[in-house]
Amino acid sequence: MLAPRRADHLSGGQQQRVAICRALVQEPEIILADEPVASLDPRNAKIVMDALQRINRHFGLTVLCNLHSLDLARGYCDRLVGMAAGRVVFDDVPAALTEGVARELYGMEADEVLGGDPAPVRTVAAPLPMHA
Repeated sequence: MLAPRRADHLSGGQQQRVAICRALVQEPEIILADEPVASLDPRNAKIVMDALQRINRHFGLTVLCNLHSLDLARGYCDRLVGMAAGRVVFDDVPAALTEGVARELYGMEADEVLGGDPAPVRTVAAPLPMHA
């Protein structure tokens, strides 16, 4: 049982889930998740992203994630906003993210970026849909 354990004795994935729960207790209108899976292994990254997606779908909360993995953004988000050099260079559905836009976002060959290699150089803010 994890309830009696101090937060600083939990794994990174457990700490991230505690942070999400703490945010939910405050009954927010929107959740801002700044790189919620940056330091997590693939299993815990999936658990955290699944939790954020469930929060969006079940509670109708908008979730805005700052992600550097295009694979995660494409897999979990209904809309992507890509920025480079302080300007929006992409704002559309994940399927519309072309190799050219990926190259502009990341400044590298698109197949390197689209192949799933995380490139923590630029921001892809990926909001899940807002529900009224």
